[in-house]
Amino acid sequence: DIYLTCEATGNPTPQYRWVKDGELLEEDLYITGVLTADSENELKFYQGKYRCYAYNELGTAESELIELITESTPTLPKEKRVHKTVTEGESVVLSCNPPESSVRPQIHWMDKKLHHIQQSERVTIGLDANLYFANTLLRDTRNDYSCNAQYIPARTILPKEPISLNVTPSNSVVRNRPPQLYRPEGLHTQYLALRGHSLTLECIPHGLPTPNVIWERKDGPLSPINTSKLNFHRHLWIKNISESDEGEYTCTASNTEGSITHTYTVTVEAAPYWTKVTQSQLYAPGEKVLLDCQAKGIPTPHVTWKINGMLISAKEPRRTLSGHTLTLMDVQYSDTAVYQCEASNQHGTILFNIYVHVIELPPQILTAPGQDYRLTEGMTARLDCVTFGSPQPQISWESEIIGPALSSPKMSQLTNGTLQIVNVSREDTGTYRCSVRHSDLSVTAHLKVMNRTQITNPPKDLLVLRGESAILHCQFHVDVQLLDPTVQWRKDNQKIAQSPQDNKYMIFENASLKISTVHSTDTGRYTCEIITKLDTDSANGSITVVDKPEAPHSLQLSDRKGHSVTLSWLAGNDNNSPVLEYVIQMKEDLHSKPGSWMELRRVPGEIRHVEIHLHPYLTYHFRVAAVNEIGTGKLSVPSDPYTTPAAKPDLNPQNVRSESTDPDSMAIAWEEIDARHFNGPGFRYKVSWREASSTDSKWQHTFVSHPPFTVNNTGTFTAFEIKVQAENAKGSAPSPAPSIGHSGEDTPLDAPTDVSITQLNSTACSVRWSPVSRESVRRVLTLTFLVLGDRKEEEILTNLEFYSDYELSVRALNGKGEGPHSELVHFSTPEGAPGPPSFLRFESPSETELTLFWRHPLKTNGVLKGYVLQYQEFQENIPSTLQMVNIDPEATSFRLGYLEPRGHYLFYLSAFTSAGEGEAVKFTGTTLLDGVPPTSVNMTIGETAVNLSWVPGDRHRNVGFAIHYLIKNAVAVIIIIILCSGGEWEESEQVNSTQGFYQLQGLKPGTHYILEIRLYNATYWSQDLMTSGPGRLLEVQSGFATQGWFIGLISALVLLLLIFIILCLIKKSKGGKYSVNSKEEGQVDSEARPMKDETFGEYRWVPGRGSDQI
Repeated sequence: DIYLTCEATGNPTPQYRWVKDGELLEEDLYITGVLTADSENELKFYQGKYRCYAYNELGTAESELIELITESTPTLPKEKRVHKTVTEGESVVLSCNPPESSVRPQIHWMDKKLHHIQQSERVTIGLDANLYFANTLLRDTRNDYSCNAQYIPARTILPKEPISLNVTPSNSVVRNRPPQLYRPEGLHTQYLALRGHSLTLECIPHGLPTPNVIWERKDGPLSPINTSKLNFHRHLWIKNISESDEGEYTCTASNTEGSITHTYTVTVEAAPYWTKVTQSQLYAPGEKVLLDCQAKGIPTPHVTWKINGMLISAKEPRRTLSGHTLTLMDVQYSDTAVYQCEASNQHGTILFNIYVHVIELPPQILTAPGQDYRLTEGMTARLDCVTFGSPQPQISWESEIIGPALSSPKMSQLTNGTLQIVNVSREDTGTYRCSVRHSDLSVTAHLKVMNRTQITNPPKDLLVLRGESAILHCQFHVDVQLLDPTVQWRKDNQKIAQSPQDNKYMIFENASLKISTVHSTDTGRYTCEIITKLDTDSANGSITVVDKPEAPHSLQLSDRKGHSVTLSWLAGNDNNSPVLEYVIQMKEDLHSKPGSWMELRRVPGEIRHVEIHLHPYLTYHFRVAAVNEIGTGKLSVPSDPYTTPAAKPDLNPQNVRSESTDPDSMAIAWEEIDARHFNGPGFRYKVSWREASSTDSKWQHTFVSHPPFTVNNTGTFTAFEIKVQAENAKGSAPSPAPSIGHSGEDTPLDAPTDVSITQLNSTACSVRWSPVSRESVRRVLTLTFLVLGDRKEEEILTNLEFYSDYELSVRALNGKGEGPHSELVHFSTPEGAPGPPSFLRFESPSETELTLFWRHPLKTNGVLKGYVLQYQEFQENIPSTLQMVNIDPEATSFRLGYLEPRGHYLFYLSAFTSAGEGEAVKFTGTTLLDGVPPTSVNMTIGETAVNLSWVPGDRHRNVGFAIHYLIKNAVAVIIIIILCSGGEWEESEQVNSTQGFYQLQGLKPGTHYILEIRLYNATYWSQDLMTSGPGRLLEVQSGFATQGWFIGLISALVLLLLIFIILCLIKKSKGGKYSVNSKEEGQVDSEARPMKDETFGEYRWVPGRGSDQI
C-alpha cells in the first residue's frame, strides 16, 4: 500500500494537486491531499519524485520533493550447501551474500535451534554480512551455521542454506601468526559522509593469538559523545556527523607476533539546511518587505525563489532579487501570495513557504493584562506583548523602577514585541507596561524574582570497592517560597527510582543517594537534579567500581623448543584499576609424580607473553593471575600441559668427598642431584677412584643409584683421587674434575719428646718439641693447645696470666683419637702491673670532707704494695693543683678533709705492685649540699606497724628527720582523753634519708592515723591510714538499748563527761605548751645536717663517726 499525505491550513479551505516527475496526476488518485495507489496499476508505476501543492484564492503553498522507491519482496535463489574444513588455528570466512535491497537488511547468524552464534573478538559479523573467524578452535566444528537476512520494510526474514564447518586438530605445533585484515583491504580507505548522518568504520583482523583492535584519531582524541566502539571494537560508529568529525582515523590490530594499521580518511559534506528564514507576516499597503532565506551546505547551495509555486522569471520594478534576499517595494494588495525559497546542491533540496498577506487592520493587543511572571535569579525573563494589526503595531515597554525598559543594558525588545530581560536579579522585581505607540492601548505584567536554586555541595567522583556501599551527597539551597523541591537522581541520564524491595537505591531527605552492594554495572556518571516549579540545578559525580582484576584467559604455548616455550595470554577485565603486574605460576610434573604450583616470576602489566626456560624430561603446566592496586585476582585456567624431551644430564654432583671411619676402607659421599635435573630415564651415578700417589694407576669405577659408596682394602689413611659423574639413557654429563679423599684414620701411637719452654715476656713463652714419626701419627691434625701441622716443632703461647704457675704437656691428635701425653714441664710468669680498682663510691659526711670507698682490683697480677690517690678541684677556666696521697694496700676506704664546701673534685685511684702502677679509675665527687627529707613514701600497713619506704634523691642523702603520727577518731571519749592528756602528736625515733626504709611500730589495730614527715616547721609528706585488725570499741548489742539500767547509766556518764571537759579546759589554760619544733631542733646534730651530692655513685648512710672503713 502507498499513502502520501499532504496537509495544509488556510482560509478559505485549501485544495490540492499532486505532480509526479513534473506531470500533474489525475485527481481521482488523491482526496483531501492524500495520494493513494490504484490497484489496477503495477507497483513499479508509482516509483518517482512527487510534489504536493495546496492552494486557495490567496496563494499556493508547495511541499518539498518526495522520492518514492518501489521494489519487489527479496527472494533467495537456490544454493548448494557449503562444507568447509580447516585446521585448528587457521582463519576462515563463512559467506552470507543476502539479496540486494535499497535498505540494508539486518543479519543474524544462528544455529538450527535459532540460537545466535556467540560473537567475540575471535568471531565477528562484518558489515557485508559474512561471519569471520580470526582463528579456529576445535569447538567451532558444527554443521548448522545459518545466515538470516531480515528486511524490515518488507517484513521478511530470509534464512540461507546452513554451512558446515569442520575444524581438524593439528598434528604439529600450531604456529602463531601476525595480524592481517579481512576488512578493509589495503592500507587506506576514503569515505564521504554527510552531515547529520551516521558512519560505521570497520576493522576485522585475523591472526593467532586473536588480535586486539585499537581505534585512534590522528588529529586528536576520539569524541566520547558521538563515537562508539561496537562489536568488540571491530566497528567504530560515528553518529550525527558534523564538520568537526572530518579527519583521519586509524585502526591497529596487534597480537604477540606483530601489528597492522589501516587508515580511514573521512570527508564531511552537507545537504542544504536553513540558518535563517523570514516568517509569514501581515503587511500594510506601501510597506517595504524583505524576504530572507539563508542556507548552508557543502558544497554551497544555490537558492531560487518562487511565487505560488512558479519560478520568478519576469522582471518587476518593485521586486529585487539579491542573493538569498527578495525585496518587495511599496507592496500592494495584489502582492498577497505564498513565496517559496528553495536551496539545493548535489546532496539534496529544501524548500520553505513564506505567506505575505497585504492588508490594513487596526492595532490590537492580544496578550491578557496583568500577567504574572515568577523566575529565579540568573534566568532570562520574557514578558509577552502579542499585537495584531496591519501595519505591524509599534510597541514600547516601561518599568515602574527605571522608566523606559530599553535604557537597561540587560533588557531588549524582540521583533514579536516580547521584552527580554537577561540574568534577572531580585532588583528586577516589579511591574512592567507594554504600550502601542500612537494609541491608548497598553497592558501590564508583574515580574517577581526569587533566589536561585543552587547545589552547594555537589556529588564527588568516588572509587568504590565492589560489594561495598556508596553514598553520593548533594546539598542544595532553594528559596523559602519554593516549597517541596523534587530531588531526581540519574545514572547516565537515566532516571533512578528507589527500590524498596532490595534497597538497591535509597534517597535520603538531604538528597544524598545511597547505592548498596555496588557491582561493575553501577559504574557511571550520576547526576543530582534539584527541581522546583521555576528552575532546576544539577551537578554531576561519578562512581567507579573497582575490584581485583579478572583472570587472564586464552593461555597459549608457542615456540615450543626443547628447553623453552613462549607463554601468552589475553588480559581479563581490569575492573577499573589498571593491571600493575602479572604473576606466572608453574607446576612441574616429575614423570608419574605430580608437582605442586609455585610462583615462577612476575612481569609488568603491559606484557602479555614471556619466554620460559624449562628442564628436560618434565611435564609443565602454567597459569597466570593479574595484580592491581586492589589485590591479586583469580588465577586463570591452566594452560595445556607441555612435556619436554629427554636429554643427557648437564649437572654433576657437588661436594664429592670421603667420609671414612674404618682404617682399611674409604666411603665416597656426595650431594644427590635433584630429580628435576635427571633430564631423562635410567638416571645413575658413575663413581670413579684411583690412588693419588701413583699417576700410573688406572681408574676404577662402578654405577650406583645413590650415595655413599664404600671402597674396601684401601690401607690406613691412603690418599685417592675420586669423582662422581651423572648419566642417564641419553648420555653422560661433562666429566668432572677429581677430588682428593682418604681412607680411614687410626689413633697416634707415640708422644712428642724433648719438650722445652723459653720465656719471651711476662705473658708469652715459646714451646718446642720433637714430633712423632709419620707411621706412629697415622694422620696428626692438632696439638693440645693449637691446631698445627703434623711436622711442626714450635709454637708461641700468648695471653698468659701474670704471677701464675703453669704445667704443660704435648700430645698428637687426629680424627680417630688422641695419642699419649709428653712429660709435664713446669714454668711461672712474673708479676705485672695490677688492674684498676673494681668498685668505687663516696660519701660526704660534712661540707669539707669526702669519704672514698673501693674494692681491690679483680686482677692484682702480683703482691699489692699500695694505692695512689690523686685529686684536684675542678673549676671551669680556673687551673688547680693535682695532689697525691699514698694509701696502705689493705685499705678499701679513705677520708679526705679540708676540702672546699660545695666543691667539685676529680679523683684518680690506682693500685701498684713491684712491677709498677696499674690503670687508674677516674670519678668525680662533690662536697655536701643542702637536702630535704623524702616527699614520696610508699606504705605497707599491718595491725600494729606500718612499713615506710622511699628512694633517696642524689642530692637529698644523709638528711635526718622524724615521723609524726596522730590518732584520728570521732569517738567523744578519745577526744576528751587527748585534750586532757596534753599529748597532741607522737614522734618516732630519728630517721636518716639514706636508709630508704623505716618501720613505725607500736600502733593500735583497727585505728585511723595521720602520718607526717616534718623538718624545720615544714611538712614534706602527709598521709591517712587505717591499721588492720579489729577496732578498739566493741559494738553494743542491740538488746541493751531497751534496758532501763542502761539508759540511766548513759545519763550519768554524760553528766560526768560535761564536768570532766570543763576541768580539762581550765587545766590547759593554766599549763605551758610543749614545742615539738624545739624538740626536733635540739636533737639534730651535725651528722644529720642536709647533704647534697652530685656524684654518679651509689651511697649508703654510715651511722658511726671517725671510721675510714665500712
